[in-house]
Amino acid sequence: MPNSSMVNEFLLTRFSDVWEYRVIHTMLFLLMYLGTMMGNILIVTVTTCDKKLHTPMYFFLRNLSVLDMCYISVTVPKGCVIFLFDNRMISMAGCAAQVFFVYQCACAEGLFLTIMAYDRYVAICQPLHYPVIMNPRVCVQMTLTSALSSGVFAGLHTGSTFRLSFCQSNVVRQFFCEVPPLLKLSCSGTLSNEILNFLSAVLIAGGCFAFITISYIHIFSTVLKFPTRRERGKAFSTCVPHILVVTIFVSSIAAVYMKPTSQSSAIQDKITSVFYSIVTPFLNPIIYSLRNKQIKEALKRISNKKALCSKMIG
Repeated sequence: MPNSSMVNEFLLTRFSDVWEYRVIHTMLFLLMYLGTMMGNILIVTVTTCDKKLHTPMYFFLRNLSVLDMCYISVTVPKGCVIFLFDNRMISMAGCAAQVFFVYQCACAEGLFLTIMAYDRYVAICQPLHYPVIMNPRVCVQMTLTSALSSGVFAGLHTGSTFRLSFCQSNVVRQFFCEVPPLLKLSCSGTLSNEILNFLSAVLIAGGCFAFITISYIHIFSTVLKFPTRRERGKAFSTCVPHILVVTIFVSSIAAVYMKPTSQSSAIQDKITSVFYSIVTPFLNPIIYSLRNKQIKEALKRISNKKALCSKMIG
Protein backbone atom coordinates (compact mmCIF):
# COMPACT_ATOMS: atom_id res chain seq x y z
CA MET A 1 0.00 0.00 0.00
CA PRO A 2 2.78 2.58 0.74
CA ASN A 3 4.01 2.52 -2.86
CA SER A 4 0.58 3.01 -4.43
CA SER A 5 -0.82 6.19 -2.96
CA MET A 6 -0.46 9.22 -5.23
CA VAL A 7 -4.25 8.98 -5.00
CA ASN A 8 -5.37 8.55 -1.37
CA GLU A 9 -9.11 8.28 -1.96
CA PHE A 10 -11.55 7.56 -4.75
CA LEU A 11 -14.85 8.98 -5.95
CA LEU A 12 -17.54 6.47 -6.90
CA THR A 13 -20.07 7.33 -9.63
CA ARG A 14 -23.83 7.09 -10.00
CA PHE A 15 -25.94 5.74 -12.83
CA SER A 16 -27.29 9.24 -13.37
CA ASP A 17 -26.86 12.74 -11.93
CA VAL A 18 -30.57 13.56 -12.39
CA TRP A 19 -32.15 13.68 -8.92
CA GLU A 20 -35.37 11.89 -9.91
CA TYR A 21 -33.44 8.98 -11.43
CA ARG A 22 -31.17 8.81 -8.39
CA VAL A 23 -34.23 8.43 -6.14
CA ILE A 24 -35.64 5.68 -8.39
CA HIS A 25 -32.29 3.83 -8.39
CA THR A 26 -32.12 4.09 -4.60
CA MET A 27 -35.64 2.74 -4.19
CA LEU A 28 -34.96 -0.19 -6.52
CA PHE A 29 -31.72 -1.04 -4.75
CA LEU A 30 -33.32 -0.77 -1.31
CA LEU A 31 -36.28 -2.95 -2.30
CA MET A 32 -33.95 -5.63 -3.66
CA TYR A 33 -31.76 -5.33 -0.57
CA LEU A 34 -34.68 -5.65 1.86
CA GLY A 35 -36.17 -8.51 -0.18
CA THR A 36 -32.84 -10.33 -0.15
CA MET A 37 -32.33 -9.86 3.59
CA MET A 38 -35.88 -10.88 4.53
CA GLY A 39 -35.88 -13.92 2.24
CA ASN A 40 -32.51 -15.16 3.42
CA ILE A 41 -33.29 -14.56 7.09
CA LEU A 42 -36.45 -16.62 6.55
CA ILE A 43 -34.44 -19.47 5.01
CA VAL A 44 -31.82 -19.42 7.79
CA THR A 45 -34.52 -19.36 10.50
CA VAL A 46 -36.64 -22.15 9.02
CA THR A 47 -33.76 -24.48 8.13
CA THR A 48 -32.28 -23.99 11.61
CA CYS A 49 -35.47 -24.42 13.65
CA ASP A 50 -37.04 -27.32 11.74
CA LYS A 51 -35.18 -30.59 12.42
CA LYS A 52 -36.68 -32.18 9.31
CA LEU A 53 -34.60 -29.76 7.24
CA HIS A 54 -31.29 -30.72 8.88
CA THR A 55 -30.08 -32.34 5.67
CA PRO A 56 -27.06 -31.60 3.43
CA MET A 57 -29.20 -29.75 0.88
CA TYR A 58 -30.55 -27.31 3.46
CA PHE A 59 -27.20 -27.05 5.22
CA PHE A 60 -25.72 -25.68 1.98
CA LEU A 61 -28.79 -23.53 1.38
CA ARG A 62 -28.41 -21.99 4.84
CA ASN A 63 -24.75 -21.19 4.16
CA LEU A 64 -25.66 -19.73 0.76
CA SER A 65 -28.26 -17.51 2.44
CA VAL A 66 -25.74 -16.16 4.96
CA LEU A 67 -23.28 -15.56 2.12
CA ASP A 68 -25.89 -13.71 0.02
CA MET A 69 -26.72 -11.38 2.92
CA CYS A 70 -23.03 -10.54 3.27
CA TYR A 71 -22.55 -10.23 -0.49
CA ILE A 72 -25.32 -7.73 -1.13
CA SER A 73 -24.39 -5.76 2.01
CA VAL A 74 -20.92 -5.07 0.59
CA THR A 75 -22.26 -2.98 -2.32
CA VAL A 76 -25.86 -1.81 -1.87
CA PRO A 77 -25.70 0.36 1.31
CA LYS A 78 -22.74 2.37 0.01
CA GLY A 79 -24.38 2.53 -3.42
CA CYS A 80 -27.55 4.04 -1.95
CA VAL A 81 -25.48 6.64 -0.09
CA ILE A 82 -23.76 7.83 -3.27
CA PHE A 83 -27.08 7.83 -5.16
CA LEU A 84 -28.83 10.08 -2.63
CA PHE A 85 -26.08 12.25 -1.19
CA ASP A 86 -23.13 14.24 -2.48
CA ASN A 87 -20.65 12.15 -0.49
CA ARG A 88 -19.24 9.83 -3.15
CA MET A 89 -15.84 9.49 -1.49
CA ILE A 90 -14.26 6.22 -0.37
CA SER A 91 -10.82 5.89 1.18
CA MET A 92 -8.04 3.76 -0.27
CA ALA A 93 -8.42 1.30 2.63
CA GLY A 94 -12.21 1.25 2.25
CA CYS A 95 -11.89 0.63 -1.47
CA ALA A 96 -9.43 -2.22 -0.89
CA ALA A 97 -11.79 -3.76 1.68
CA GLN A 98 -14.71 -3.56 -0.75
CA VAL A 99 -12.67 -5.17 -3.54
CA PHE A 100 -11.62 -7.96 -1.17
CA PHE A 101 -15.13 -8.77 0.06
CA VAL A 102 -16.69 -8.53 -3.41
CA TYR A 103 -14.15 -11.03 -4.74
CA GLN A 104 -14.48 -13.30 -1.74
CA CYS A 105 -18.28 -13.35 -1.85
CA ALA A 106 -18.43 -13.76 -5.64
CA CYS A 107 -15.96 -16.66 -5.59
CA ALA A 108 -17.72 -18.34 -2.65
CA GLU A 109 -21.08 -17.85 -4.41
CA GLY A 110 -19.84 -19.74 -7.46
CA LEU A 111 -18.37 -22.53 -5.33
CA PHE A 112 -21.51 -22.88 -3.20
CA LEU A 113 -23.74 -23.05 -6.28
CA THR A 114 -21.42 -25.74 -7.65
CA ILE A 115 -21.56 -27.74 -4.41
CA MET A 116 -25.35 -27.51 -4.40
CA ALA A 117 -25.45 -28.81 -7.98
CA TYR A 118 -23.23 -31.72 -6.94
CA ASP A 119 -25.49 -32.40 -3.96
CA ARG A 120 -28.51 -32.61 -6.29
CA TYR A 121 -26.55 -34.87 -8.65
CA VAL A 122 -25.73 -37.34 -5.86
CA ALA A 123 -29.28 -37.21 -4.45
CA ILE A 124 -30.92 -37.94 -7.81
CA CYS A 125 -28.35 -40.07 -9.63
CA GLN A 126 -26.86 -41.99 -6.69
CA PRO A 127 -29.60 -41.99 -4.02
CA LEU A 128 -28.41 -45.17 -2.27
CA HIS A 129 -24.92 -43.73 -1.73
CA TYR A 130 -26.15 -40.25 -0.79
CA PRO A 131 -25.91 -40.62 3.04
CA VAL A 132 -22.34 -41.90 2.73
CA ILE A 133 -21.07 -39.42 0.13
CA MET A 134 -22.75 -36.34 1.60
CA ASN A 135 -22.16 -37.06 5.28
CA PRO A 136 -22.01 -34.13 7.74
CA ARG A 137 -18.21 -34.14 7.93
CA VAL A 138 -17.85 -33.87 4.15
CA CYS A 139 -20.43 -31.05 4.03
CA VAL A 140 -18.55 -29.02 6.63
CA GLN A 141 -15.22 -29.68 4.90
CA MET A 142 -16.55 -28.51 1.52
CA THR A 143 -18.03 -25.37 3.08
CA LEU A 144 -14.83 -24.45 4.93
CA THR A 145 -12.69 -25.18 1.88
CA SER A 146 -14.88 -22.90 -0.26
CA ALA A 147 -14.71 -20.07 2.29
CA LEU A 148 -10.95 -20.32 2.83
CA SER A 149 -10.06 -20.67 -0.86
CA SER A 150 -12.30 -17.68 -1.65
CA GLY A 151 -10.40 -15.64 0.94
CA VAL A 152 -7.04 -16.56 -0.62
CA PHE A 153 -8.39 -15.75 -4.08
CA ALA A 154 -9.71 -12.37 -2.91
CA GLY A 155 -6.44 -11.55 -1.16
CA LEU A 156 -4.46 -12.31 -4.33
CA HIS A 157 -6.57 -9.98 -6.46
CA THR A 158 -6.72 -7.22 -3.85
CA GLY A 159 -2.96 -7.29 -3.31
CA SER A 160 -2.15 -7.32 -7.03
CA THR A 161 -4.50 -4.36 -7.62
CA PHE A 162 -3.41 -2.09 -4.78
CA ARG A 163 0.30 -2.55 -5.40
CA LEU A 164 -0.26 -0.37 -8.49
CA SER A 165 0.21 3.40 -8.56
CA PHE A 166 -2.97 5.45 -9.07
CA CYS A 167 -2.20 8.91 -10.40
CA GLN A 168 -4.34 9.57 -13.50
CA SER A 169 -7.67 10.23 -11.79
CA ASN A 170 -9.54 9.24 -8.65
CA VAL A 171 -12.98 8.81 -10.27
CA VAL A 172 -14.02 5.14 -10.33
CA ARG A 173 -16.61 4.59 -13.07
CA GLN A 174 -18.66 2.23 -10.92
CA PHE A 175 -20.99 2.49 -7.91
CA PHE A 176 -18.64 0.27 -5.88
CA CYS A 177 -14.90 -0.40 -5.95
CA GLU A 178 -14.19 -3.02 -8.58
CA VAL A 179 -10.93 -4.07 -10.22
CA PRO A 180 -11.58 -3.33 -13.96
CA PRO A 181 -12.47 0.38 -13.46
CA LEU A 182 -9.60 0.72 -10.97
CA LEU A 183 -7.13 -0.58 -13.54
CA LYS A 184 -8.15 2.28 -15.84
CA LEU A 185 -6.92 4.74 -13.20
CA SER A 186 -3.49 3.17 -12.82
CA CYS A 187 -0.34 4.74 -14.21
CA SER A 188 1.49 1.42 -13.74
CA GLY A 189 1.52 -1.49 -16.15
CA THR A 190 -1.71 -3.48 -15.79
CA LEU A 191 -1.17 -6.31 -18.27
CA SER A 192 -0.45 -8.86 -15.54
CA ASN A 193 -3.62 -7.77 -13.69
CA GLU A 194 -5.74 -8.14 -16.81
CA ILE A 195 -4.29 -11.59 -17.48
CA LEU A 196 -5.01 -12.55 -13.85
CA ASN A 197 -8.60 -11.33 -14.18
CA PHE A 198 -9.10 -13.27 -17.41
CA LEU A 199 -7.58 -16.49 -16.03
CA SER A 200 -9.62 -16.18 -12.83
CA ALA A 201 -12.85 -15.76 -14.80
CA VAL A 202 -12.00 -18.78 -16.95
CA LEU A 203 -10.86 -21.04 -14.11
CA ILE A 204 -13.33 -20.06 -11.38
CA ALA A 205 -16.47 -18.94 -13.21
CA GLY A 206 -15.91 -21.16 -16.24
CA GLY A 207 -14.89 -24.15 -14.14
CA CYS A 208 -17.94 -23.83 -11.86
CA PHE A 209 -20.25 -23.42 -14.84
CA ALA A 210 -18.76 -26.48 -16.61
CA PHE A 211 -19.07 -28.63 -13.48
CA ILE A 212 -22.66 -27.50 -12.88
CA THR A 213 -23.57 -28.14 -16.54
CA ILE A 214 -22.13 -31.66 -16.43
CA SER A 215 -23.97 -32.35 -13.16
CA TYR A 216 -27.29 -31.26 -14.64
CA ILE A 217 -26.76 -33.25 -17.83
CA HIS A 218 -26.50 -36.36 -15.65
CA ILE A 219 -29.47 -35.21 -13.56
CA PHE A 220 -31.68 -34.63 -16.59
CA SER A 221 -30.72 -37.96 -18.16
CA THR A 222 -31.78 -39.66 -14.92
CA VAL A 223 -34.95 -37.58 -14.53
CA LEU A 224 -36.11 -38.51 -18.03
CA LYS A 225 -36.18 -42.14 -16.90
CA PHE A 226 -38.66 -41.40 -14.09
CA PRO A 227 -41.89 -43.36 -14.64
CA THR A 228 -44.44 -40.57 -14.20
CA ARG A 229 -44.73 -37.13 -15.75
CA ARG A 230 -45.42 -35.62 -12.31
CA GLU A 231 -42.06 -36.81 -10.94
CA ARG A 232 -40.24 -35.52 -14.02
CA GLY A 233 -42.02 -32.16 -13.80
CA LYS A 234 -41.18 -31.82 -10.10
CA ALA A 235 -37.49 -32.52 -10.72
CA PHE A 236 -37.31 -30.12 -13.67
CA SER A 237 -39.08 -27.34 -11.75
CA THR A 238 -36.43 -27.67 -9.01
CA CYS A 239 -33.42 -27.73 -11.31
CA VAL A 240 -34.29 -25.18 -14.02
CA PRO A 241 -34.39 -22.10 -11.70
CA HIS A 242 -30.99 -23.10 -10.28
CA ILE A 243 -29.56 -23.26 -13.80
CA LEU A 244 -31.09 -19.85 -14.60
CA VAL A 245 -29.41 -18.20 -11.58
CA VAL A 246 -26.06 -19.84 -12.36
CA THR A 247 -26.25 -18.69 -16.00
CA ILE A 248 -27.02 -15.08 -15.00
CA PHE A 249 -24.25 -15.08 -12.41
CA VAL A 250 -21.51 -16.60 -14.59
CA SER A 251 -22.37 -14.81 -17.85
CA SER A 252 -22.44 -11.37 -16.17
CA ILE A 253 -19.06 -11.98 -14.51
CA ALA A 254 -17.58 -13.18 -17.80
CA ALA A 255 -18.91 -10.09 -19.60
CA VAL A 256 -16.98 -7.79 -17.25
CA TYR A 257 -13.81 -9.72 -16.48
CA MET A 258 -13.05 -11.56 -19.74
CA LYS A 259 -12.50 -8.51 -21.93
CA PRO A 260 -9.60 -6.01 -21.99
CA THR A 261 -10.04 -3.01 -19.72
CA SER A 262 -9.51 -0.65 -22.66
CA GLN A 263 -12.57 -2.08 -24.41
CA SER A 264 -14.95 -1.90 -21.45
CA SER A 265 -17.86 0.53 -21.41
CA ALA A 266 -18.50 2.21 -18.04
CA ILE A 267 -22.30 2.25 -18.20
CA GLN A 268 -22.49 -1.27 -19.66
CA ASP A 269 -20.21 -2.63 -16.93
CA LYS A 270 -22.29 -0.88 -14.25
CA ILE A 271 -25.48 -2.51 -15.48
CA THR A 272 -23.82 -5.91 -15.91
CA SER A 273 -22.28 -5.79 -12.43
CA VAL A 274 -25.76 -5.38 -10.94
CA PHE A 275 -26.63 -8.89 -12.13
CA TYR A 276 -23.83 -10.72 -10.34
CA SER A 277 -23.60 -8.49 -7.25
CA ILE A 278 -27.30 -7.79 -6.55
CA VAL A 279 -29.69 -9.77 -8.77
CA THR A 280 -28.18 -13.19 -7.98
CA PRO A 281 -28.41 -12.77 -4.15
CA PHE A 282 -31.94 -11.38 -4.68
CA LEU A 283 -33.12 -14.33 -6.78
CA ASN A 284 -31.69 -17.12 -4.60
CA PRO A 285 -34.17 -16.83 -1.70
CA ILE A 286 -37.08 -16.48 -4.13
CA ILE A 287 -36.12 -19.67 -5.94
CA TYR A 288 -35.18 -21.69 -2.87
CA SER A 289 -37.95 -20.58 -0.50
CA LEU A 290 -41.04 -19.45 -2.41
CA ARG A 291 -40.73 -22.38 -4.86
CA ASN A 292 -39.76 -24.94 -2.21
CA LYS A 293 -42.59 -27.06 -0.83
CA GLN A 294 -40.59 -28.36 2.15
CA ILE A 295 -39.68 -24.87 3.33
CA LYS A 296 -43.33 -23.78 3.01
CA GLU A 297 -44.44 -26.77 5.08
CA ALA A 298 -41.72 -26.12 7.67
CA LEU A 299 -42.81 -22.49 7.90
CA LYS A 300 -46.39 -23.60 8.54
CA ARG A 301 -45.22 -25.97 11.28
CA ILE A 302 -43.21 -23.23 12.98
CA SER A 303 -46.15 -20.81 12.71
CA ASN A 304 -48.53 -23.39 14.20
CA LYS A 305 -46.14 -24.02 17.10
CA LYS A 306 -45.88 -20.31 17.82
CA ALA A 307 -49.67 -19.96 17.68
CA LEU A 308 -50.09 -22.91 20.04
CA CYS A 309 -47.54 -21.49 22.49
CA SER A 310 -49.30 -18.12 22.42
CA LYS A 311 -52.65 -19.79 23.25
CA MET A 312 -51.11 -21.76 26.11
CA ILE A 313 -49.48 -18.60 27.54
CA GLY A 314 -52.70 -16.66 27.08
